[in-house]
Parts: sequence; C-alpha cells; structure tokens
Amino acid sequence: MIVFPAIDLKDGHCVRLMQGDPDRMTVYGKDPVAMAKHFESEGAAWLHVVDLDGAFSRRPQNRDAIQRMVAAVRIPVQVGGGIRNLETVEWYLETGVARVILGTAALRQPQLLESACDRFPRRIALGIDARGGKVAIEGWKETTATEAVELARRFEHLALAAVIYTDIQRDGMQTGVNIVQTRRLLESTGLPVIASGGVATLEDIRALLPLIPLGLEGVITGRALYTGTLSLREALELVRNA
Repeated sequence: MIVFPAIDLKDGHCVRLMQGDPDRMTVYGKDPVAMAKHFESEGAAWLHVVDLDGAFSRRPQNRDAIQRMVAAVRIPVQVGGGIRNLETVEWYLETGVARVILGTAALRQPQLLESACDRFPRRIALGIDARGGKVAIEGWKETTATEAVELARRFEHLALAAVIYTDIQRDGMQTGVNIVQTRRLLESTGLPVIASGGVATLEDIRALLPLIPLGLEGVITGRALYTGTLSLREALELVRNA
C-alpha cells in the first residue's frame, strides 16, 4: 500500500481545506517545491498534488508550481484539479507528471475519460469525491444524485490506474477514513482504489491494511502530516511490515 502525502495548491501556497471549504483554509507553506522535497526525503514513494484554484475555476491555475515540483523530485507525482480537456492531460504527462486525475470531467464528459485512458493506459486515475455517498463535482460545490459506486462501475472497462475515493465530510477533519465505503468500492468494482479523507493517526493507516488483499492501492494524507498527528516515516514503516 502506498502512502501518498498530499500537497494542495492555492495561490501557489501549500494549504489544507476542511471539507473542501475555501473559507476554512490553513496555509502550511509558501514553497511547494520545498514541501515536495521534504516528503521525498521522508521516504515517500509518490506525491499527490491538487490544484485547488483549478478545481474551483475549472482550468489549471498552478501549472508553473507543479512543473517545478515535478522537476525537483525523483518520485512520481499524480495531479488533479480543473482538468477538463485532453490537451491539458497531454501537457501534464509530457511535463513529467506520472498520473493525471479526472473527477468532474468523468461525470460531465465521460468521453474525455475514455479517450484519455485509451491514449494513456494506466496513467489516468478516476477521482470520485463523495458527500453522503453521492458524487460531488466542480470543486465539491455541487452534489449530484449519482452514487460513488455507480460512477466507478461505469468505467470498470477502462485501463484506469486507480480510483481515488475521497469522503468529503471527513476530508481535513481527521475523523478517520471511511472504511465501509472504501471496502464497498473495492468489492463492487474490482478496480484498484486509493482512500482519501479523514486520516488522523497511525491507527487510521492500520485500519486500512485488511483492505490490501481486496485491491487497495494506497491512502492519501495531508493535514495529519502537517499538524504532526501522523509521522510519514512511521506510516511507511507500518505499511512495509504489513
């Protein structure tokens, strides 16, 4: 299982939001390149980067910062936020990003997800952000009637790298990962899943270990690393010894 440190970008800074609310934001650093290098030095095997400005404005806003981060580290980086066309997918992958995340576009423009997976097999992740089990889009501002599992099933046939499942109500709250919904996604689709939202301590990482045989690929954690309630080194050691 991969532990993905999260770097969320807003106005070029490293921030964390509570439940995706821009009015409940904490700035944890003004140098995303330094943060990326720090996580790499701690032993991270991947980085998870979200362009929050892009998610809210529907087009990438932090390309320069992301490009500098990718160039500064040797580990692979997955990026999401505001990606709405194949040209942007291509640009990110050509820049050196290892994996691109499509969320809103998957629901609004399913053909884009299909085309991206056809052209770049296993390099596209489906981002499913859910509130009460229902898919939320447009920077989490709009909650749809579509069930998270239903959306994942629509794209089972594609050459997806993974499904990134985020429980919005837990995101940034450090209240524990939604094990039940994560397990349901794994058992219902057969797709590799990355859990996100709610990690607070090492025990939250430990609680996910039984899902590895079902296809859990990893877990994303942000605020817990920034506040110090979770040690990245300890999390990586736990996973290595699982």
